[in-house]
Amino acid sequence: MRLGLTRIRALLGALGHPERSLRGALVAGTNGKGSVIALCSAALRAAGYRVGETPKPHLVSYRERIVVDGRPIEPDAFVRLVAEVVPLAERVARRSGPPTEFELLTAMIFRYLAEAEVDVALVEVGIGGRLDATHAWDGGVAVVTNVDLDHTDRLGPTVEAIAREKAAIIERGDVAVTGASGAALAVIRRRAARVGVPLTIVGPPPILGWDRDGLEVALGRVGPTRVGLRGRHQAANAAVADAVLDALELAGIARVDGAARRAGYAAARWPGRLELLVVEGRRGPIDVLLDGAHNPAGAAALARALDDLRPYLRGAADDRSALGRAGDRGAEAPIVLLTATMADKDVDGLIAALAGAASLRGARIVATTTGSERAAPPAELAARWADRLPDADARAIADPAAALEAALAAADELGGPLLVAGSLYLVGLVRGWLVGIPGEESPGAGDPPRAGDPPRAGGRG
Repeated sequence: MRLGLTRIRALLGALGHPERSLRGALVAGTNGKGSVIALCSAALRAAGYRVGETPKPHLVSYRERIVVDGRPIEPDAFVRLVAEVVPLAERVARRSGPPTEFELLTAMIFRYLAEAEVDVALVEVGIGGRLDATHAWDGGVAVVTNVDLDHTDRLGPTVEAIAREKAAIIERGDVAVTGASGAALAVIRRRAARVGVPLTIVGPPPILGWDRDGLEVALGRVGPTRVGLRGRHQAANAAVADAVLDALELAGIARVDGAARRAGYAAARWPGRLELLVVEGRRGPIDVLLDGAHNPAGAAALARALDDLRPYLRGAADDRSALGRAGDRGAEAPIVLLTATMADKDVDGLIAALAGAASLRGARIVATTTGSERAAPPAELAARWADRLPDADARAIADPAAALEAALAAADELGGPLLVAGSLYLVGLVRGWLVGIPGEESPGAGDPPRAGDPPRAGGRG
């Protein structure tokens, strides 16, 4: 990783600057970027627009990082782009040093979205904003979802420092949107004022209720609106997404009416983020909840969502089918948590935040790894969880396939749900085994992680 714009600008110049033909939104922020893009994309497609997206990181296939109209780039097209960009990278390297993997990918993204003639590009910033490769492009709308402490070694030790890096994507001539608050909002306000850009500041809308498959919010001019993403934090993301659509209209890029917004928000999906799958176990269906929360803020949002969702998941004390709020639930089947975490993350902060979920009391915890050298040792991870939740049964299984087998067997035996969380790498492994590549899902697509009859997802819960 080497932040900076010199190499990516040289790459794009060698490609004939394909990014200059694209308009849309550049989305920065600590959390929520992918959700905002997923919501905007679904609404834009419901309105008939051709949309390019850049989800990151990928879960199963690297091709997920370049998406048009909800489908990842085809393998042949990906190979062709690699063959086109790599020789240019060698030329750039002689003057500016070798481009990074992310810079090569960014050049490929803009080339492909330009070739695909998308109507709207929704591009997610990698890290920060000011020196991120995606900032070589200005699509007309700049978005900062929120700001919290993350990547402090690269972006600075304070929220204000990180906000300055993210706010730098706001350029003269843009329309800007943010869901940030507090000290970060002050920084973003100053940036927008300095470059003379109109800034829409969005707060979370009222939540009308939730159920197993999403929530309902009162969303400004759109009114009561169904959102097909789980977790009360998605209310704030929906409000930001709605403001982004307003900004795209103000910038003359796209217009999405209320009907298309409602249809899109209800249909939105964001794989691996509070995604609910149903797996056939030996004693009946098992709810498998996937979430890649990998920092304390994301883990705290997951903890809240887990308690909200618990009444609607397998083994709840009371079975609910209508929208409502979680109350006293009494006894219920323990949750099984399958977890892995990168050692360079705030492991203790993440555990503390996620352990705040009342639903995890008495949980069965299986700590594993992703196969990466960066992963925290499973035995150490299990010990940390045991220290935080003394009433939990925490164990370590280093092989992730064996860990998934054990976790599914435990959920089947206990009669409760399985939560897979702590690392998107782990979520990607599990999702690949169960359903395959996002956008190309087919139950049983992945190689089985276990002997005998493997678990297979029976569809979205």
